[in-house]
Amino acid sequence: MSVKLNVLLTALLVGCALSVVNARYQARHLLIESERLQQHARQLDIDWDQLQLDQSRLSKNERIEQISRAQLEMAPLSPARTQYLTEGAP
Repeated sequence: MSVKLNVLLTALLVGCALSVVNARYQARHLLIESERLQQHARQLDIDWDQLQLDQSRLSKNERIEQISRAQLEMAPLSPARTQYLTEGAP
């Protein structure tokens, strides 16, 4: 009976040891994946900041006015070119 118990306990010990090794492997793997995802999140934050900077730069009034004059051949509005409409006029 003692031999069977020793064999059973040894098998249980080996099973527990393998379980611990597997748990540590999975924990290490998850830690590496977590660090990779954190690095990716940092890169996305950098990209987001760059996009906001680009949007700010591209939406400045001076740039819009320059493009409208150069590419669209638009001219600024002047009082001489303004037509006023009145209600009830024929």
